[in-house]
Amino acid sequence: MREATSPNYDERTAGASVDILVFHYTGMETATAELTRLRDPAARVSAHYLIDEDGRIDALVDERYRAWHAGVSYWRGETDVNGRSVGVELVNPGHEFGYRPYPDVQMAAAAELAQDILERHPIPARNVVGHSDVAPARKTDPGEFFDWRSFAEKGIGLWPEEADMLDMDSDRLARMLADFGYDPSDFSAAVKAFQRHFRPARVNGRIDPETARRVAGLTAMVA
Repeated sequence: MREATSPNYDERTAGASVDILVFHYTGMETATAELTRLRDPAARVSAHYLIDEDGRIDALVDERYRAWHAGVSYWRGETDVNGRSVGVELVNPGHEFGYRPYPDVQMAAAAELAQDILERHPIPARNVVGHSDVAPARKTDPGEFFDWRSFAEKGIGLWPEEADMLDMDSDRLARMLADFGYDPSDFSAAVKAFQRHFRPARVNGRIDPETARRVAGLTAMVA
């Protein structure tokens, strides 16, 4: 791991514990451009770690401090996600510049780093999320190519089994998504974020049987 300290951080709120882990993609054309941006005081953006496509990790902000990565966000009633989270950026051009699968070595580095972070902080599995989960109306990262299922198999986050019973009632499904953690104010955006994380084969913001069963299955895991 290489030290590449960013000046873009501040103190966490007194008494706040780190209980959220947020993954992002950089959404820029090159790793160099993103590292420059994350260390630019004028940009006012940062993360705790940046993982290049070759698996190299840059440490930008000490986990004791609040990095500025989540922006306007919400998770399980918490709106200061930055104040309670560790943010990890993965180099990837993103949907704007040619989104592509993450190399295996990059995903392996991300998983190893995540396991280390989980050993240091009391982060529940349901709080291992993507930027799109905490900002569903604004963000799409880390996107459909992020291998959440393999992470869950390594003890990082959750992956749902589909429920046997099919419930297509949108009001009940909205409550399930809100109970799990999603912002309840925009149902379609929450569905789309859920699909991007837990059902990436079709991300359209509309309820279908597979999505409904996975929402119910995921809710049952944390009931």
